[in-house]
Amino acid sequence: MGHYTPAEVIAHDSASWAQANALEDFVFPWEPGKPPAAITFRALHDDQGLYWQFRVQDRDIKTYVNKNEKSEVLHGDRVEIFLCTDTTLSTYYGLEIDALARVYDYRASYYRKFDSHWQWPSGQLRASARQDEDGYVVTGRISLQSLADLGLLANGMLHCGLYRGRCMEIDLEKEAMQWISWVTPASATPDFHIPSSFGILQLE
Repeated sequence: MGHYTPAEVIAHDSASWAQANALEDFVFPWEPGKPPAAITFRALHDDQGLYWQFRVQDRDIKTYVNKNEKSEVLHGDRVEIFLCTDTTLSTYYGLEIDALARVYDYRASYYRKFDSHWQWPSGQLRASARQDEDGYVVTGRISLQSLADLGLLANGMLHCGLYRGRCMEIDLEKEAMQWISWVTPASATPDFHIPSSFGILQLE
């Protein structure tokens, strides 16, 4: 991360992000022929934390707010980070964050066995978001200690899935989403909860 402080990195427009490699090859896996999605993901780290940022181009951001419960994130536009302990997905964790910086966090195991009451260890996760005329930016920090404690970080390597759910319509009765992924999953139908949707982030 260089000489920047954690507070400086969390800022959406921090100059520190210029140091980070940019991932821009996000695709619509289940919509053949569709151009790459307008998303950029960056990540940095120091000896205490992993810092990450999604920039999403979207002129029609949709968020659902009723009781402001974390599950409401699932009904609107969001970015997603999955982290697994091993490639069998015996245990993995989901962080789904909307344009209001609300986080839907959970623990899961293969196949689609969810514990939505689980929460990321207290004080070990931060997320912020900003909307502008081009879309939204979600920036966050996860402590390296929590990643290690959960068995997610080994030899500077993270098995990680990066996704976006683009909400076409807020409808509580049916799903109206376009699904976007960094890695193309080996599935004929939309599904990120499988080992082939994960890639690797290596801390340098």
